[in-house]
Amino acid sequence: MSEDEPWTIGRLLKWTTDRFKQSGALNPRLDAEVLLAEARGCQRIELYTAFDESPGEEVLAPFRQLVRRRVAGEPVAYLVGRREFYSLSFEVTPDVLIPRPETELVVVELLDAAKALKVTGRPLRIIDVGTGSGVIAVCAATQIPDCEVVAIDVSAESLAVAQRNVERHGVSDRVSLRQGDLLGGLAADPPFDIVASNPPYISVPEYHDLAIDVKDYEPELALVGGESGTELIETLIQQAAGVLRTGGSLILEISPMIEQRVRQLVETSGAFEPPRAVADLAGLARVVTARRIQASS
Repeated sequence: MSEDEPWTIGRLLKWTTDRFKQSGALNPRLDAEVLLAEARGCQRIELYTAFDESPGEEVLAPFRQLVRRRVAGEPVAYLVGRREFYSLSFEVTPDVLIPRPETELVVVELLDAAKALKVTGRPLRIIDVGTGSGVIAVCAATQIPDCEVVAIDVSAESLAVAQRNVERHGVSDRVSLRQGDLLGGLAADPPFDIVASNPPYISVPEYHDLAIDVKDYEPELALVGGESGTELIETLIQQAAGVLRTGGSLILEISPMIEQRVRQLVETSGAFEPPRAVADLAGLARVVTARRIQASS
């Protein structure tokens, strides 16, 4: 393509998509569209009616900078400062994990559990452990009007992002944020109905092999769950047994590689019914869920 040709929207998208392909991006066309829409200050869909437009330097300059940073590995969500999750837009920063489609399965299981519990006469009590940007807590609160959600994270920086997302979606009256290490020290009187979590579950060896745009940009604290990846989950299972009411649900996002180990941990705790694994569209286990049984006297 001749350099004398104008840099139209269509040409920019084609060139950038090819460049992102070369750099190994998983979604090169989508990345190009999101970044160009950001630089142009428009919705992504609007690019399709502007293919012949030749943007000025006020668009080209920030777009070039965004492209350079993406080629270096920086995630698109951090570049634009937001990510869509469960049809809602959430602020994200490098202080929090970028929400992923797998976590939407946690929300689906949470909503199904809420319907099955049939709580009457009081709000449904939910804990979101390791809330990060607050996506699970906010989705629960927007979908379940009569609920109380406690969103916990060890990181004060994450909680600041979560607070802004809670306010953004108008659920401050239903979501309270607390800084803490898993469920340690949490009072459970009355007990909770649901404990949901996307905990750190990457093993130390796996962490070193992660893609650059994850390992070099997303917070290690929110990724690594211990040497085997299940150490924090084991603690959380034990703690959840102490705060859940009989019949309450534990819902954990997991890696397919640790499914059997997590199910074993739930079973050997003696506090839950046999756990159930939930698979994604590719048939890979992404969530383990179990119901609290009556505590032995």
